[in-house]
Amino acid sequence: MTFLALDIGNTRLKWACYASADPEAPLLAEGVEFLENIDKLGEGVWTQIPAPTHILGCTVAGDAIKRRVEEQMEMWDVPPRWVVPSETEAGVTNGYDHPARLGADRWVAIIGGYHTMRRRGLQGPMVVVMVGTAVTVEAVDADGRFLGGLILPGHGIMLRALESGTAGLHVPTGEVREFPTNTSDALTSGGTYAIAGAVQCMVQHLRKHTGQEPYCIMTGGAGWKMAPSMTVPFELVDNLIFEGLLHMAQARFASKISA
Repeated sequence: MTFLALDIGNTRLKWACYASADPEAPLLAEGVEFLENIDKLGEGVWTQIPAPTHILGCTVAGDAIKRRVEEQMEMWDVPPRWVVPSETEAGVTNGYDHPARLGADRWVAIIGGYHTMRRRGLQGPMVVVMVGTAVTVEAVDADGRFLGGLILPGHGIMLRALESGTAGLHVPTGEVREFPTNTSDALTSGGTYAIAGAVQCMVQHLRKHTGQEPYCIMTGGAGWKMAPSMTVPFELVDNLIFEGLLHMAQARFASKISA
């Protein structure tokens, strides 16, 4: 009764195959492909994993990318299900003005963060940070209600925006410095501290709103780059999206699995 979890981002597809749709299930295999290489999956690495019984995916890419991924799974004759944010799921309440318009990756990461924190035995409010092509900073109260969040550009988008809008500004990526003395370091430091500042602001907002100290979780492909520059305590968690998908799949497929 294997379960395949898919996380399709703006540049890469990450996948993980588990023994079942259960958060405690053993991981059987995992991998990552850049989107330009996904057409090789059906004849490549996916031929080496057990045929999944259930498939649940989260995607922020367009329909064309999703169709290409679905074509790679036709050999299994198992229709994938794709996350569409709802008002409630897996113990979390969606406080967005229009719940279905919340990004699927944000919704899944919030659910993953909520259950990760509960597994740590913590019951307070939480800030979930995803650092990738874009950066999201989400606030969740102690009852599991998503209160709202921030979206800001990631490092790459910030640098490209500055290069395209500033004459003569074409420099390589620099280092993060407290007092940058060259343009490369100034750009990299500015973007890094902008993200760190957004997280700090959200932590302050949530602390004021709840009267409790928020637990901060950070994930995403570029999370490790941010780690040394964070100004609030945090936990760096890999594969938070998969954690969320496992909890969602457990509820969605429970009746089919037990039948």
